Amino acid sequence: MASKKGVDRRAMGVLSAGHLFTDLNQGAVAALLPFLISERGISLAAAGALVFAATVSSSLVQPLFGIFSDRRPIPALMPLGVLLAGVGMALVGVAPNYALIFASVVLSGVGVAAFHPEAARFANYVSGSRRARGMSFFSVGGNAGFALGPVVATPLVLVFGLPGALFLAAPAAIMAGVMFFETPRMLRLAPEAAEGGEKKAGTEAAPENWGPFAVMIAVVAVRSFVYFGLVAFVASYYERVLGASPALGNVALTVMLASGAVGTLLMGPLADRFGRKAVLALSMLVLPPLVLAFVFAGPYAGMALLALVGAATVGTFGVTVVMGQEYLPGRIGLAAGITMGLSIGLGGIGAPLLGLLADAGGLRAAMLAIAALPVLGLVLALTLPAKTGHPGGA
Repeated sequence: MASKKGVDRRAMGVLSAGHLFTDLNQGAVAALLPFLISERGISLAAAGALVFAATVSSSLVQPLFGIFSDRRPIPALMPLGVLLAGVGMALVGVAPNYALIFASVVLSGVGVAAFHPEAARFANYVSGSRRARGMSFFSVGGNAGFALGPVVATPLVLVFGLPGALFLAAPAAIMAGVMFFETPRMLRLAPEAAEGGEKKAGTEAAPENWGPFAVMIAVVAVRSFVYFGLVAFVASYYERVLGASPALGNVALTVMLASGAVGTLLMGPLADRFGRKAVLALSMLVLPPLVLAFVFAGPYAGMALLALVGAATVGTFGVTVVMGQEYLPGRIGLAAGITMGLSIGLGGIGAPLLGLLADAGGLRAAMLAIAALPVLGLVLALTLPAKTGHPGGA
């Protein structure tokens, strides 16, 4: 069984690294699109369809894998998910036509979807009594991987052309091998439920709080609207509103995303100490004034504010996964699939809606709308129970 004292660092290191090498392929999608447009002649609409396919296959189907994982845990989905994510994205570079490019993106997305619920289950197991801290370590791997996707994919394609994407299969294969080797040890850290493939005695009797879970998911969707809106428009805001160079806008976006990873590491321990609800509500409370201050700041002061915005927005990703698993203690795979997949995928709908607002009223109006959204998240977060009902789940 997992230690009651704290996180098993070796197991969590493997899970977080697996998360990194899985989500790296999600980040690579956007980096490959310009090359697919210029070298393969696909249209902008077709490129947008690839993004949609990646989102649907990687996010919206995650709860299905969560349901399968809850009925009978399948640890092999972790190495298999990493491998499929990398191989699918590698095949994008050599697929001879659009249909096969589309199929390769979907294959990669399915690998991402397969990895997350089962890996989040084991992250819960190996975190001991410090679940929020452990899940933060797990989440930061995904945050880093998503950010590294363009950094890794772009040079490969610049040097080797689109076939350079084939190199993305190598780190995925190596990581899959590591996870396959480490899975037996992680199984020894898990409850008997994971080892025997059946629910642990007493788990079915554990209360499942669907009402608070649904409210928490609504908060996650609001947070995702904010996150995707900022990712979509920060660089353009710097260029069109602040009059800065495109390079500075990209630097600002990178600062925000990197600060999100730092915030993830900080907020997990805070949630273990002060409570999940308190940390989630606090993040919603500080976002409106921070985003408003960014709207009225210059480019460099704005960058400092974006660092705080990124920490507050991304920092609670791991905390909400833990909350979901504690609200549904008998369905932790499904809880992770919905929290990390479905709700975030639905939140992605916010970007085009905010884009319509930006077209009609300007980017500043879109940023003001982003600043207002967390108010709704705060109201919802304050209605959550102080404790999840799971032991140690304050």
